[in-house]
Amino acid sequence: MTDFPQLDGFRGAPGVVRLIGHRGARGVMPENTMEGFAFTLKVGVRAMEFDVVLTRDRTPIITHNHHLLNAATRGSDGNWLTGAELKVSDLSLTEVKQFDVGGLDGSTVYGKRFPDQVFMSGVQVPCLAELLDFALQPEGRDLLLLLEMKSEPALPDQRGNPLEIVHEVIEEVRSRGLEQRTILHSFDWSLLEECARLACDIPRSYLSQLPENDDDPGEDSQKSVAPDFDVLGVSIPQAVANAGGSLWCPYFMDVTPELVAEAHELGLLVETWTVNETDDINAMIDAGVDGIITDYPGRAQRILLSRGLTW
Repeated sequence: MTDFPQLDGFRGAPGVVRLIGHRGARGVMPENTMEGFAFTLKVGVRAMEFDVVLTRDRTPIITHNHHLLNAATRGSDGNWLTGAELKVSDLSLTEVKQFDVGGLDGSTVYGKRFPDQVFMSGVQVPCLAELLDFALQPEGRDLLLLLEMKSEPALPDQRGNPLEIVHEVIEEVRSRGLEQRTILHSFDWSLLEECARLACDIPRSYLSQLPENDDDPGEDSQKSVAPDFDVLGVSIPQAVANAGGSLWCPYFMDVTPELVAEAHELGLLVETWTVNETDDINAMIDAGVDGIITDYPGRAQRILLSRGLTW
């Protein structure tokens, strides 16, 4: 495996388990926002995992779903969006920027999942360029980017080339010289094949979730764009290694100590998602993962410190 300098920020060591802020710090700050990223960095968590999709005018923006989530989006009148959720690929960047994503509607299923998230106003969906530019500023100099490219599920006739997101993302990263602080990350392994072709100098991270595990409410599922793990013919870590990956990022319920050990023997780093509960965080530490992707970085920090560990 090629030695990429950014992997040091994701590599565990004796006494060290890396923490990665999931969409910033979704448990306590508005997700996938500049405010959330800045907060997470200030509390000493360098690495961010975040999601990128394309607008109608092919601008990479940072948001998880392919539709703006009504439970997290207000219009210019200050009211929560209702009805059919707006599809990001039908909106221009200018149109996306008109909405406020600084809070959650606490009456919704999604909003009830994160009762401790602060409520803010005047918060916009960031475009990828904003976060990359922040990484070039003094306050963002330590930031590491675990950049997830989203492939729209069940959309064979999607506008443009389905691999176009790879081209747009790589162009944005290269234009700022951030190749050595970025890891390209996806459930859609075909996107990562394109990354290997276009940017062999940027490491790749392979997400996985076994089909028997349910998706969380309000989340776009990526199962339909992931490989069929039942027909791989090899273990998932072996498949990631065969594809030239640097990181394997499994759903935490799919993690076993044996699979982590196998991944390490193959030269892979293991970063598991999304680990929020105390018992689960402890179980992932015990399994030997390199890093934990979490909505609650402060909670994870305190657990690590209580065990004589750091991040």
